[in-house]
Amino acid sequence: MKSLTEHLWFNTKSRVEFVNITDKVGELVSKSGVKEGICLVNAMHITASVFINDEEEGLKNDFKQWLEKLAPHEPVSQYRHNGFEDNADGHLKRQIMGREAVIAITKGKLDFGPWEQIFYGEFDGRRKKRVLVKIIGD
Repeated sequence: MKSLTEHLWFNTKSRVEFVNITDKVGELVSKSGVKEGICLVNAMHITASVFINDEEEGLKNDFKQWLEKLAPHEPVSQYRHNGFEDNADGHLKRQIMGREAVIAITKGKLDFGPWEQIFYGEFDGRRKKRVLVKIIGD
């Protein structure tokens, strides 16, 4: 069995941002030498997310608007957590969008359905954060 553990680092310019990381993760799969296995991609911060969806700007904007309706940033006083910080909405948005994605590796490549891509979702940006990529298999 082979394994590879790597970290991707992000420091987004915006508070909320979606970054397509499919190519970076695919490069790590190639680097691992795994032909048949599993790839875990995991956000290591509680106001960030990893999810799979379509690479389409309209959809990414829809996600931002939808999440803001479900968990608006302002007024920050609406959240008890914000007595110390102003990122309670980021915690809620992460809960909705998810913590990780697991993707099968088949014949040395990420095995996706049509249009699937991997995204890093940031909900309290403008500081350095990381994503764990763990690849295991033969």
